[in-house]
Parts: sequence; C-alpha cells; structure tokens
Amino acid sequence: MTIKIKKCTGEDLYQLQEISYETFSETFKHQNSPENMNAYLERAFNLTQLEKELSAIFSQFFFVYLDNEVAGYLKVNINDAQSEEMGDESLEIERIYVKNKFQKHGLGKFLLHKAIEMARECNKKKIWLGVWEKNENAIAFYKKMGFVQTGAHSFYMGDEEQIDFIMIKTLI
Repeated sequence: MTIKIKKCTGEDLYQLQEISYETFSETFKHQNSPENMNAYLERAFNLTQLEKELSAIFSQFFFVYLDNEVAGYLKVNINDAQSEEMGDESLEIERIYVKNKFQKHGLGKFLLHKAIEMARECNKKKIWLGVWEKNENAIAFYKKMGFVQTGAHSFYMGDEEQIDFIMIKTLI
C-alpha cells in the first residue's frame, strides 16, 4: 500500500471537479434533499468556481493517492483566503475528503498531517475547520486529532441553513 500526495494545478481541474462531486455526494447525500445537494454541487464545484479557487494565491489543493489511484483531496487556505476571519496566525482546512472505498486506510490522518506541516512552514499557530454538526464520524476524528470546538457558523446546502462547528487545533 503506497500513499502519495500531489499538489493540484490547473491541469487537474476536471479530476478535481470529479472527486469533489463524488466525495461530497458520498458524504452528505443520504442526509440532504436531492434538490439541495444538486444546488450546492453546482454552485461549489462548477468549473469556473474551481478554476478560481485553484488559482487563488493563498489557497492550495492536494490529491492523495493510494496505490496510484486518487483517493481523496485537501484544500487549505491562509491569510485572506480563509472562509472566516481567523487572523494571520491561522491555516484553514476548508476541505478534506476521502472516497468511501478508501476510508479506514489512514488517508484522512495523512492529509491532516500535510496541513499541519504546511501550517508550521508558514509559521501559523492554529489550524481550524468547519464541520457539519451532524457529521459525527468527522467530529470524532477531529477530536481524536486534538481539535476543540470553539464556535459555530451557518452553512447553506442549497436553500437549507445548516450549522457547522468551528474546530481549532493549536500547534505547539
């Protein structure tokens, strides 16, 4: 079992869209209406939006591979690219997803460690993320990895307002 990571470029746009749709749908379709899922997927993962995010100076995407197959991805933001005002000492994990068939292989932990490594390289003191209050598996994972819930914010799935917990890990 070989795990590799690769920074995404503009050439990865279509593959990024494909894995974004797949992993988001796998994770949330059973708890949301098809209308709200489709509305969100079209807004968040259309090619124009992803191209804009890929070219943002303070955002980076990475694919994680398991045995040469794309198994998941990570998106991190710093400085003004963060989706909430968390200050210059923070790095945001905006997206961290692993395909269902590749879960339980340590890939989420691998991606999280990549984010921590990047935060340290950028002299950040905290890593933070938003996680849906109903995503119990993810919340348990983040708590196990040292994150603490510090607040909440609204997240819109189509026209439905949902609550994301804000979780922070302080780096030592």
